[in-house]
Order: sequence, then C-alpha cells, then structure tokens
Amino acid sequence: QVQLVESGGGLVQAGGSLRLSCAASGRTFSSYTMAWFRQAPGKERDFVISIYWIDGSTSYADSVKGRFTISRDYAKNTVYLQMTSLKPEDTAVYYCAARNGRRAFITPDDYDYWGQGTQVTVSS
Repeated sequence: QVQLVESGGGLVQAGGSLRLSCAASGRTFSSYTMAWFRQAPGKERDFVISIYWIDGSTSYADSVKGRFTISRDYAKNTVYLQMTSLKPEDTAVYYCAARNGRRAFITPDDYDYWGQGTQVTVSS
C-alpha cells in the first residue's frame, strides 16, 4: 500500500524559503513520477513540479521556474520541494502525488496516490 506523507509546511514571509518533504513508502518508486501540486482556497488543484525518480528529470510550472526545485533521496525514499523567493500567491495546501511511469504528467487525474497535504502560507 503506497503512502505519501508530507511535512514542512508553515508560515513564512514573502521572499523567504521553505522546504517540503514527502516521505514515500509501500513499494519501490524507481519507475515512478513524483510530483507536487497545490490548491488555494476556492481554486483548482494545480501542478507545481515533478521528478522522474530513476533519472531525476524534472518538469516545472512556469509560475515556479527559477524559484522552486525538486529533488529525491533514494536512501530515505523522500522527495523534497525547495521553495525560495516565496510570494503571497504561493499560499496554498501543497500535495505530494505519485504515479508509475515517465511522462509530463501535469493534471491531478494523472496521479494515483496522494498525500494528505501541508499548508504553506506566505505573508506579505
């Protein structure tokens, strides 16, 4: 049974940084694409960034290019989202997601597994 557990959310001032973690368990993820989505109140869940576990190739939403990076730690089975130069519009619940396969999976329906989400609030 796949489990994804996010952590690291919190309150940060605009311009600050935050790192989110997604601890994955339940299977081997080498053939998986891992992603982060976010959902602000009253809005749809939007793709942020993804990484193909085995080779580290990444995809980014235009809104976070140059500010957010994604990485993975094989030993810890954990994916990280490093967020810098945060803006108030980055405020949302951030979700970790996973699915088998490699492609530019950018819609929520593409993903089979989800974490519970972690709140990120950026104050102006």
